[in-house]
Amino acid sequence: MPEAPGHLRRTPCIGVCSTTYGDLVCRGCKRFAHEIVGWNGYLESQRELVWARLHELLAQSVRVHLRIRDAKRLSAAAHAARVPDAASLPLEVLAFHVLRARPAPLETLGLAARAARNEPLAPGDALSAIDREFHLRSQAHYEASFGALA
Repeated sequence: MPEAPGHLRRTPCIGVCSTTYGDLVCRGCKRFAHEIVGWNGYLESQRELVWARLHELLAQSVRVHLRIRDAKRLSAAAHAARVPDAASLPLEVLAFHVLRARPAPLETLGLAARAARNEPLAPGDALSAIDREFHLRSQAHYEASFGALA
């Protein structure tokens, strides 16, 4: 089956599923437990809705911590890191995947830390901060859509 445009994989799964331990929002891919269970039975239109939500929440999370200073440099870094479908991803989503694939100083990737800092933000620290923000936003979305988290 061909992959949908703008998707790094057929599924958002990154192999770190916390729903097997009772989380309603996966700490790995940030999908909801029922989406993970039902994914293979979803229509493409249903999958597109999940991908769109994940991309939007990830982009919001990246914007909290980073800003894109040089889109051309970021695109070049994505090409060098062989990020699939780089041209079709939102720049903030691309920034996250580039950082994950090629942890280099932010400046060399065309990125900058959002908050005023006395020292440079290490790529690993940026990734961790973005991932935490992404998970919090996914949990908030779940709670707003389906009620309080257990």
